Amino acid sequence: MATPVPVMDDISIGTLTADPYPSFQRIRKTASAVWVSDARINLVTRFDDIMTVERDHGRFASTNPGSLMNQVMGHSLMRKDDEAHQVERKAIEPSFRPGVVKNHWSPIFNDISRRLIDAFSDDGETDLFMSFAAPMASLGLAEILGLKNVAWQDLARWSQALMDGVGNYGADPEIIARATEASDGIDAAIDETLDHYRNNPDPSVLSSMLHAEHTHTLDQIRANVKVIIGGGLNEPRDSILTTVYGLLLNPDQRARVEADRSLYRVAFEEAVRWVSPIGMYPRRVTCDTVLGDTALKEGDQIGICVGAANRDESHFSDPDSFNIFRDRGQHLGFGAGPHFCAGTWVARQMVGEIAVPMLFERLNNLRLDEDKPAKVSGWVFRGPISLPVRWDN
Repeated sequence: MATPVPVMDDISIGTLTADPYPSFQRIRKTASAVWVSDARINLVTRFDDIMTVERDHGRFASTNPGSLMNQVMGHSLMRKDDEAHQVERKAIEPSFRPGVVKNHWSPIFNDISRRLIDAFSDDGETDLFMSFAAPMASLGLAEILGLKNVAWQDLARWSQALMDGVGNYGADPEIIARATEASDGIDAAIDETLDHYRNNPDPSVLSSMLHAEHTHTLDQIRANVKVIIGGGLNEPRDSILTTVYGLLLNPDQRARVEADRSLYRVAFEEAVRWVSPIGMYPRRVTCDTVLGDTALKEGDQIGICVGAANRDESHFSDPDSFNIFRDRGQHLGFGAGPHFCAGTWVARQMVGEIAVPMLFERLNNLRLDEDKPAKVSGWVFRGPISLPVRWDN
């Protein structure tokens, strides 16, 4: 029998940011949806409940005029369902097809990765967040989008500001101001490039949208570029770092991967399960309904915590451990259903085939810096924010 949504007043945003997993476990054991007062949203943390939501956009809609994403980025395809979503997704798909990723983007990613490692390979130590993962993801994304007129540092800063804005459930005014500045900067960068791609089509996202079957308005183009700058930068950045971190913490797994290069792709998939870079996204309840053991009301806001579902004990054994040899089950690191991440093939190629393997192949005896511990943070978006390492020259 369904019960009203339980309330948890003792889980803070700070607690979730530092380490969400103990709280996620409590919520999972309590009910299908739990109202977390400090986050001002009903959190859904069970794997099966999230699959139910993702398969039923009639009851659990992506559309939500009042969502933080709409406020920060505009009305992107991520907050649309059915035909409206399909039209805009179809417009960007040419840039993300597996063949385009392999034949067009992979040589570019390979060159970026090589140049970045060349810049610090003689140093013997670095923090991989700033020297490698952030510029790798930023430079790669600038190429994919067609924003070659933007410095990677600006793109990284804008991405973080947008993601902070989308996750600003505490309504911090400083976060709102940074997100607004980032949004304005992206608009200006897009406006500078549109005429070029109208006349010079290529595999970039901007070109794909401009030459799509259905004409896109400037607002549609801007919103969808912003949503890609958010998820399309932080996901490869954080999954590069998480994959490296997981392997460095587990020498036996690292040895197997280094002996069999094809296992880097497996390590990447496990990293995205272990620490999901995009950990939570919202849905809107469209009618009075029941989800699992919980009664929800029309208009309720629910947060789909894939970072929690990917550690659901009913689907994954020893879920808190990084283990590339676990039984290969479906994870939700790229979402599910019609909103399954369009950039999945890009991330798999950039991270699992190029960036992470090249780091281990180029940096002899790569290891964690014992004097500078790694730092991992976030819950709406989660990943290492510092990964100091050393190696032998």
